[in-house]
Amino acid sequence: MSTPAATKPILIAFVLLTLMSGVSIRTAVADMRLFKGQTVYVPLYSHIYSGDREQPFYLAATLSIRNTDRKHAITLTAVDYYDSDGKFLKHYLDKPLPLNAMATKRYVVPESDKSGGSGAKFIVTWKAEQAVAEPLIESVMISTKTQQGISFTSRGRVLEAISP
Repeated sequence: MSTPAATKPILIAFVLLTLMSGVSIRTAVADMRLFKGQTVYVPLYSHIYSGDREQPFYLAATLSIRNTDRKHAITLTAVDYYDSDGKFLKHYLDKPLPLNAMATKRYVVPESDKSGGSGAKFIVTWKAEQAVAEPLIESVMISTKTQQGISFTSRGRVLEAISP
């Protein structure tokens, strides 16, 4: 059975797009950077300001650390909290903490904790025995005290990295 002449260009375009898609997927995976450790700066807002009088709007904040590697664990070696002036406030880890493949760990700064100020931040340090996919480290801030809720996220920024 032969293919009608009008559908041949469509079939050729479909095959080409399929092949190109496969190539770009393989390229994306091949270009993924792997690390054996990082130190990550994560902005966190314990409050933000609103109105002409700069009224503080207090927020609960969650630090989320997601191991994106599908096969290997990472180890959290430090989760430290600092205030707006860069003053150390709190260690959230007493000892290194393994984080299994695809696992997530969270740390919550309650809305009532105003010690960090509007420029609070976490410094997160992790390591791995072998090169792994970079974890996703971000903060999520939320408040629902008034009739309107507010929420937003902020991603971590790598300060130092250990490449394989």
